Amino acid sequence: MTFTAPVLNYTLLSPMLILLGGALIGVLVEAFVSKALRPIVQLILTVGTLVLSLVQVWRIRDEESTTAAMGSVVIDGPAILLQASILIISIISVFLIADTDQFTALAAALPGSDEERHAVQTGNQVTEVYPLTLFAISGMMLFPVSTDLITLFVALEMLSLPLYLLAGLSRRRRLASQEAALKYFLLGAFSSAFFLFGMAYLYGYSGSVTFAGIRESVVGGSGNDVLLLIGIAFVSIGLLFKVGAVPFHAWSPDVYQGAPTPVTGFMAAATKVAAFGAMLRIYYTVFANAEWSWSPLLSAIAIITMLFGSLVAIAQRDVKRMLAYSSIAHAGFLLAGVIALNKAGLEASIFYLFAYGVATVGAFAVVTLVRDSGGEVTDLNRWKGLGKRSPWVAATFAGFLLAFAGIPLTSGFIGKFSIFSAAYENGAKGVVIAGVLSSAVAAFFYIRVIVLMFFTDPIQDGTSIEIPSILTRTAISSSIVLTILLGVYPAPLLTMITNFSTFIR
Repeated sequence: MTFTAPVLNYTLLSPMLILLGGALIGVLVEAFVSKALRPIVQLILTVGTLVLSLVQVWRIRDEESTTAAMGSVVIDGPAILLQASILIISIISVFLIADTDQFTALAAALPGSDEERHAVQTGNQVTEVYPLTLFAISGMMLFPVSTDLITLFVALEMLSLPLYLLAGLSRRRRLASQEAALKYFLLGAFSSAFFLFGMAYLYGYSGSVTFAGIRESVVGGSGNDVLLLIGIAFVSIGLLFKVGAVPFHAWSPDVYQGAPTPVTGFMAAATKVAAFGAMLRIYYTVFANAEWSWSPLLSAIAIITMLFGSLVAIAQRDVKRMLAYSSIAHAGFLLAGVIALNKAGLEASIFYLFAYGVATVGAFAVVTLVRDSGGEVTDLNRWKGLGKRSPWVAATFAGFLLAFAGIPLTSGFIGKFSIFSAAYENGAKGVVIAGVLSSAVAAFFYIRVIVLMFFTDPIQDGTSIEIPSILTRTAISSSIVLTILLGVYPAPLLTMITNFSTFIR
């Protein structure tokens, strides 16, 4: 038996390798740089790494070769768009994460202990969040470009494990944050087990772990359909968990509420791009000829997810939980793009993922500004009269809510119109009708918050608006500018997506 050396195309892998290299350097910074210099060094290193990776993603778009790592990774048009979206959203998120007041002074200390109080008094800052974030982003970059099940699973764990840690690092409400991290970890472990179980069945069906091998078996109909159905079902459970679709959504509200708000925004935006990117590749290329087996069930899940997320959000009195259920509803809207199974559906999904991700990071950035002496105020009753306290902050948050609602002249309107049109073209009329009704319900609770902010008198309960740092201001302003720009003038981005959005099988 002879050993065959693997052939790696380092040029195509370079955006991900840059991120991993930056993360490893960040670990060394934690070990060898003084505490006083760590925050600024880590911020410069992280932003520089992300920008360099984004530049490299754009440079490899015209490479003749499209596969790397022995065919386990493919860099095609959709891969370029999805990776660029993840990096842009991550750059905006890092500016928000850089506000270290959101993170605990000492992650290993028990909440309320003398050790924790001493760490706070001495001004300790947890800067491990930067390398953890880079590790998570590298997994997100690999997830939608994987072309075999083993690489896909490795990418899934790479993006998930750092997020489990980041969710438990909140500076205030430490017990709630640790509870959120534990719930996310346990449920994530269960979903990974389902995913592995589905991988085993797909291997049993096709005799291959590569997407190409599984697709050939699906097209040829050479395997046992029972194994195929079980494999699709369990792999789908793993993917649907990551996007927060019903009935695999139970982690979302508690984790969104308990995690540090910058981490919540990053996780809600970037993880959805990565997970839906992988889902689009799998369903559009591997399972396209087995549409009869998964389309009806996925349509039902999409309808239930839209309606459930929109209806339950009405009853929420916590702004982060409201945005969590809103995120669930948006997962249902995005599933319409998967069900569409046409080029228009792929284009609309990529646009929607980017537009929604940018608006989500901006919305959670605004949440960090509403505070009292104990930290963030997320009770909606205490947001009354916010427009009179700080008109600009309230107007910006209203802009993000209107984008979520799909109001014209915002990116959300273009995204919803495109994705519902694509689903309608494929005959998924039930999904479109449910989507339109859910959007109407969602508009109610978004506009209710706007009315609460602008048309009620403020209550003197200690709630105030913190003046944002230059980093938080950068995150919010870039998010709102992109949200409005993509609603008023989306043509350049839509044209670029149209030119790039073709999967290589």
